[in-house]
Amino acid sequence: MSKGLRLTERWMQRALWLVALIFAGFLVGLGGLVVQHLRDVEEPLSVEQFMDPAQVASLRTGMEAERERLEAARTRLDQASQKHTVAQSNTRSARSTFNDWLATRQATARPEQDPELIKRTQGLEALERAERAALAAVEAEQQTMLDATQAHERVVQRWDALEAPAQQAFADELAAGELRVFLYRLALTLPLLLVAAWLFKHKRKTRDWPFAWGFIFFALFTFFFELVPYLPSYGGYVRYIVGIILTVVAGRYAIAWLQAYLARQKQAETLPDAERRLGLRYDLVQTRLAKGVCPGCERAVDLKDGKNDFCPHCGIGLFNRCGNCATRKNAFARFCFACGAAANTTLAD
Repeated sequence: MSKGLRLTERWMQRALWLVALIFAGFLVGLGGLVVQHLRDVEEPLSVEQFMDPAQVASLRTGMEAERERLEAARTRLDQASQKHTVAQSNTRSARSTFNDWLATRQATARPEQDPELIKRTQGLEALERAERAALAAVEAEQQTMLDATQAHERVVQRWDALEAPAQQAFADELAAGELRVFLYRLALTLPLLLVAAWLFKHKRKTRDWPFAWGFIFFALFTFFFELVPYLPSYGGYVRYIVGIILTVVAGRYAIAWLQAYLARQKQAETLPDAERRLGLRYDLVQTRLAKGVCPGCERAVDLKDGKNDFCPHCGIGLFNRCGNCATRKNAFARFCFACGAAANTTLAD
């Protein structure tokens, strides 16, 4: 912001920049909603869309049935295993009791205890038979469980065989959809950039410059945040190629602008002092002088040296004498700072 501006003008400039930013913010919000809803143009995809519907229905029914069969077999196996565990515990307890009783009988050797021995032996044998029956039930349920697991795995393998080519077709169509969405974004962004370039060239210095700059900020935001992150990758080639193209375009524009600027400067430096002043703006001149830079050629000049009345690089007058009081003053000032006399400068506003 120019230091030569009036205080009120300086604050109004800041307010107008704020207007430009607020305008850009609302445009960015609106543009973000539009870009976000561009995805709704494409229908959502699923892998099953690329599979045979008849086979999908059949396999899904089969998988559900085999899953239920597997769960039922697992439940029965758990029950049978629990019963076998209880039977083993009962057998161990009865055998321990029988061994203790048998040791007592051998110690006393009482014949009247023979019927009790037969009874206890038969009871232990019954428990052992129950344990073997529980074990057989467990083994049967294990076989059922194995059959159900293998049947379920076969259905899953058939599903995987059906799904594998569909996965590739799904990935291809998903990539194509992403590309189409990117092209939608590109179709929206390119006109914005073209309008922003036109505004930058023709409207950035007009009275409506806050809206021009606001739109330019919006277009740049849309390009860098709504388009560039969604560039298709293809192994990174597209991103690098686009980066190279943008760099070349920006670089050539910068080179052309610099060469044109240097040509204008060289041509201006050949003009008479008075004629050169006609092309300078008052606020810009004061800003450059405040930075110790020649207003004509933009090279550094020691303005604190009281002997430097002319630029040693381009020869434009920097200081002169007031026609009224002969005080050394800024040659671009409109009035003498010592006596207030008009300097009759020809600088533009």
